[in-house]
Amino acid sequence: MTRYETYYDSPLGEMLLVANGDALTGVYFSHQKYFPQDEDVRREGDDLALLNDAKRQLDEYFHEGRRTFELLLAPEGTPFQQRVWAELCRIPFGETRSYGDLAHALGDANKSRAVGAANGRNPITIIVPCHRVIGADGTLTGYASGVERKLALLTLEGAALASVTGTGTGATRRTRLSAPANLAFDF
Repeated sequence: MTRYETYYDSPLGEMLLVANGDALTGVYFSHQKYFPQDEDVRREGDDLALLNDAKRQLDEYFHEGRRTFELLLAPEGTPFQQRVWAELCRIPFGETRSYGDLAHALGDANKSRAVGAANGRNPITIIVPCHRVIGADGTLTGYASGVERKLALLTLEGAALASVTGTGTGATRRTRLSAPANLAFDF
């Protein structure tokens, strides 16, 4: 299958956008974990309307407050990964969920580790908002593009002030997000 690619210069670093011609199949920060291999066959996609629309919507997300994306998506993964990624898309802008919350929403509260693994393999970062998933205690956990970027995205969305709903208890708690003093992001 032919893939088309283009690059987007985000405030958090260069990103690779990949499409199959009809739908977006990947959005990756350069050199992130699970970045596509060089041997993957890709063609220049600078003229592909879908990729240009993705760039425009990412610009609006970073600079104009866009809260949702309106793009055709076709992430490739196992049926379980697909279910997890679909659940990620249900997390509203500016809110967070724990891995356990997602496992519970998928019908098996004991699968939080499997949810974490699927979350980490999400090929469409930001647009499928895997950055909105945090630890059960409200702390930041891993992110294939780096925890610093995860913090920047959550801060951009105002999630540092958002509440996290605990599974089954109905209680809420404040999210504890903190950044090293030397981090600065210009949105």
